[in-house]
Amino acid sequence: MSRGSFERTRKLRHQSLEAQPYISIERARLITEAYKKYEGSVETPILRALAFKYYIENRTICINDGELIVGEKGDAPQGSPTYPELCCHTMEDLEVMHSREIINFDVSEEARKIQEEEIIPYWKGRQTRNRIVSSMDTEWVDAYESGIFTEFMEQRAPGHTVCGDTIYKKGFLDLKKDAENSISKLDFINDMDAYNKKIDLEAMIICCEAMVVLGDRYAAKARELAEKEIDENKRNDLLLIARNCEIVPASKPQNYHQAIQMYWFVHIGVTTELNIWDAFSPGRLDQHLNLFYENDLEEGLLNREKAQELLECLWVKFNNQPAPPKVGITLKESGTYTDFANINTGGISPDGQNGVNEVSYIILDVMDEMKLLQPSSNVQISRKTPQRFLKRACEISRKGWGQPAFYNTEAIVQELLEAGKTLADARLGGTSGCVETGCFGKEAYVLTGYMNIPKILELTLNNGFDPISKKQLGLKTGDARDFKSYEELFDAFKQQLSYFIDIKVKGNLIIENIYAKHVPCPLMSSIVDDCIEKGMDYHRGGARYNTRYIQGVGIGTITDCLTAIKYNVFDNKKFDMDTLLKAMEANFNGYEAIHNMLVNKSPKYGNDDDYADELMQDVFNFYNKEVTGRPTVSGGHHRINMLPTTCHVYFGEVMGASANGRLSGKPVSEGISPEKGADTNGPTAVIKSCSKMDHLKTGGTLLNQRFAPSVVEGDEGLDNMANLVRAYFNMDGHHIQFNVFDKNVLLKAQENPDEYKDLIVRVAGYSDHFNNLSRALQDEIIGRTEQTF
Repeated sequence: MSRGSFERTRKLRHQSLEAQPYISIERARLITEAYKKYEGSVETPILRALAFKYYIENRTICINDGELIVGEKGDAPQGSPTYPELCCHTMEDLEVMHSREIINFDVSEEARKIQEEEIIPYWKGRQTRNRIVSSMDTEWVDAYESGIFTEFMEQRAPGHTVCGDTIYKKGFLDLKKDAENSISKLDFINDMDAYNKKIDLEAMIICCEAMVVLGDRYAAKARELAEKEIDENKRNDLLLIARNCEIVPASKPQNYHQAIQMYWFVHIGVTTELNIWDAFSPGRLDQHLNLFYENDLEEGLLNREKAQELLECLWVKFNNQPAPPKVGITLKESGTYTDFANINTGGISPDGQNGVNEVSYIILDVMDEMKLLQPSSNVQISRKTPQRFLKRACEISRKGWGQPAFYNTEAIVQELLEAGKTLADARLGGTSGCVETGCFGKEAYVLTGYMNIPKILELTLNNGFDPISKKQLGLKTGDARDFKSYEELFDAFKQQLSYFIDIKVKGNLIIENIYAKHVPCPLMSSIVDDCIEKGMDYHRGGARYNTRYIQGVGIGTITDCLTAIKYNVFDNKKFDMDTLLKAMEANFNGYEAIHNMLVNKSPKYGNDDDYADELMQDVFNFYNKEVTGRPTVSGGHHRINMLPTTCHVYFGEVMGASANGRLSGKPVSEGISPEKGADTNGPTAVIKSCSKMDHLKTGGTLLNQRFAPSVVEGDEGLDNMANLVRAYFNMDGHHIQFNVFDKNVLLKAQENPDEYKDLIVRVAGYSDHFNNLSRALQDEIIGRTEQTF
């Protein structure tokens, strides 16, 4: 079915969906040329800035037929640049990308030739990936390779940057002047860092100049195409594009159309400067655009229909940009084309009042009409949010493709206050990526990797030995058969968890130093508050706030494992530890009675059962205590959040059978959701269990709930969804999202994928085409508990 409210956006959407993602080698080639030209003659921040400017000056300018918002990361829709300074792909990597069955990127013969002859010879030994791995000790490498944790920056730069309102108030010529002014105020006598600040600021100035060039080149291209265009409407569109690009990004936007184009130019600039997974997000887009919208309405320059058409054009632009290609463990932790640009809608205004406006409703209509994976769209729900807005969001969600997700504004504000932000800044914050909280435009809040908490219990039960990798990875905390009480077991688990957190944090600090020294990002620094004022690059701590997150995975699995051991081995003595360990080693073959007790006759998290839920709190509180507050190189602190992307599947693959009855190789639980099939007392029991976790001490938690379409149909079903959201948020829950599908439809889609090409499901903090998921992930989604009210 053709989607899009306008003929223009229907065509653009079709083009976006039909285009095959491909490797665009142009950025790698141009960045390599620039490094050869400048490396060794200038300081590293200047080198990075000159390389970016060289790329902007020489890259292909693409204007697609019929579009009103311009800019691609590649030279056509679905082109994915590579970043050899971060991760220089081998020829084998390119072949795997090209030929793998799902999430594949076409790699042309020309791209292969350039990679082999120009890119690999130059970047061999220089790439950041090499620096990271070679800087790590044996403990870190072994833990990483065995699936104890992952490392985001192994192939990608620090991400989760979200746009504030600076770019709607200042153009890049204004930002350039701000940087020049900061240079003029430097005190080289009393400030020992003045020289470094001068270099950082000069690099920002070069990047500001590059962004002006970007707008000029698009304006010139649009006028060139307009001169050749015989269709009057298309020619007028091209001339409009040219006029807009002559204003933004050099100057601040003057109207609604220019405000959207301004953001998109910044998006393209930031995400081609570096591969900042998770992408780059516009934050509170409805509030950024509303003043432009109201002014244009008043002046007769815009109506609601045109405002929606322009946003539908923006949605296509997001969908044209697949996530940069990943290989190895990084692919396993995030196996998707989705680039995780996340738009916040609703919430509160800067003065703490209801933040829903007319653009908020337009965004909901665009989301509903376009039904695209990107951008990932969410709604912030405050106690002040009108019920009409919440119900409209639920109405879209129950259509079954996973958007929007729902976030608790009051919880977000409290989480930011807990982390030391001011109230004014906290009110401007929100979520990005999957569920992660930050101060938009003012904070570097970087995900550093996932922690496989259930795997650490597996090591504890084996005296620190990993039965999968056959390595002694952890501490020797004692033979589990000798533990006389549950408390002894849990103390050993805490020792192991603390040990691996130490290893992970040590690695984080090394990596943070590597990026600060070798991979500054002067463009992004120019638009993040306080970097220009402080004269300090984003990677050196220039942002107002600096946070590093370690994401906990598998809280449902670890809780049920500990609960099963405590309940069966220690409290009720149904079998001893030796028998349990033998049953797990045998993957429960021959131990069916024990498996049945573990799966069906032991307390489970997700049922409002304090026996299990209190153990969840013990694990969560210890994990939080061990991570939160640890200092970072940039002057900030570590914090935790609880989300998996697709890492819960990978983490399960590197584990044997678990004490809760989970079989070897099967996924662990995702987010803070209960284990599949464990939550048998309905959705209200789930949210009661989840609310016993102190969400306000985190930077975000992720909760999936699944319903059959019949459960949420009609006015009553809509009210039940809305009331469930309100109830959970009244208990300080951070986030909830819904999968609404018929299980039989997914089973049919597995057997006949060609008949279900448009089928979309909610995975974790994002939605994806069902056909683009691995069989293991498909099975995991199908196996999630189907709830009823």
